Amino acid sequence: MEEKQFFQVEVEDSLAILTIDHPPVNTLNPEILDQLDEIFDQLAQNPDIRVAILTGQGEKAFVAGADIKQFPELDGEAGKALAAHGQEILNKISQLPFPVICAINGFALGAGCELSLACDIRIASKNAKFGLPEVGLGIIPGYGGTQRLAKLVGIGKAKELIFSGELISAEEAYRIGLVERLVPVGESLNSAKELANQIAKKGPIAVQKAKQAIEQGSSMSIQEGLKLEAMLFSQLCETEDKNEGARAFLEKRTPNFKRK
Repeated sequence: MEEKQFFQVEVEDSLAILTIDHPPVNTLNPEILDQLDEIFDQLAQNPDIRVAILTGQGEKAFVAGADIKQFPELDGEAGKALAAHGQEILNKISQLPFPVICAINGFALGAGCELSLACDIRIASKNAKFGLPEVGLGIIPGYGGTQRLAKLVGIGKAKELIFSGELISAEEAYRIGLVERLVPVGESLNSAKELANQIAKKGPIAVQKAKQAIEQGSSMSIQEGLKLEAMLFSQLCETEDKNEGARAFLEKRTPNFKRK
């Protein structure tokens, strides 16, 4: 029996668009996570990809959560394995050699909110809703939500949202810094494409190293982070892209980056 495919994957020049297609609300089940894992591995090996967009099919939900049907059967060992597996897959987003933009159209709850938090940039339409309601099920976020939310919006706000399980609007998510851009309903993907195309025109190695500096530096002291920044800067000084970027600026033309 052929495996059901839960993703639509489109590659447009240097842009990859991943659309979760699991109606009606794109519930994140183990099969979807495994397919996402495979897609990330494939994209990481594609030297032409400079930006990826992750979104959900339809306007009702980005991802409305994990498959709750699996929870009653979980014991301690199975629960630990489930959380570790999901964390491992979502961690791959930070390790990809290009940015991942999340276009959020509708509900981003539980595992869906955690998936959005793992992305580099979040763009939400005004009908989006965010929340980590796991405590209402007697559990906690297990795919990195307790860690990433606290780093993004602060420890106090993260505690408020996770302890209460409260759902918040896209406007509130934008106000507290959970999302970077707020757009009209139905425009999250178009806005993500505009930003992706803007990023794709920049030096791809530079963008990759900038992502690495921010990701790794966020868990370092300022002194360690500055050393990392200087090391990555020095690596870029050995590239042809650096020379091309400088020449293009001086010659007042668009640079032709080659990822070298």
